[in-house]
Amino acid sequence: MTPEDDLGSGLESGIAGLAKYWKRVVAVGVVLMLCGGLALTAVVAATIASVFLVGAAMMIAGASEIVHAFGVRDWSRFFLWVALGILYTLAGLAAFVNPGLAAGVLTLLLGAGLVASGILRIVLAAEMREGRFWGWVAGSGLITVLLGVMILFRWPESSLYVLGLFLGLDLVFAGAGWLAMGLALRGRL
Repeated sequence: MTPEDDLGSGLESGIAGLAKYWKRVVAVGVVLMLCGGLALTAVVAATIASVFLVGAAMMIAGASEIVHAFGVRDWSRFFLWVALGILYTLAGLAAFVNPGLAAGVLTLLLGAGLVASGILRIVLAAEMREGRFWGWVAGSGLITVLLGVMILFRWPESSLYVLGLFLGLDLVFAGAGWLAMGLALRGRL
């Protein structure tokens, strides 16, 4: 028996064990899709919620950095970790104090990141033109660049809705994936 055979049989037994929970998987998919639909009907509120989530994560990360500093034995590193923790915490707090500004900054970074990612994908496609699917890679890079440019051209107005729109779409598609997986698991019973 090869390691691939062992992996395949382990995967099959894992899927078979999960099949009895197919209703729960479907329920998670439905809840995610409903939350995504809700986010899409109130994209500004979803944008603010996204900013608050990022702010909370930054504050937790900052507190973790500060706690970690007390485990460092070197004083110079101690102050560096504390300074990093304070900066993270202040940035997270700023997201709560001024969520509009934070949404603007995050949207600007998202747009620029999409443009850069799309350009790199187009360059990658140009280098793999001997391959079968280079056109798909180039096309996806072009779409990513266009999406980033659309966000940047409408910035700062786009910062009101882009993050909420992305959150809603992500939840809908993630929910659809869970729903499809749950229905496929039902067929394995």
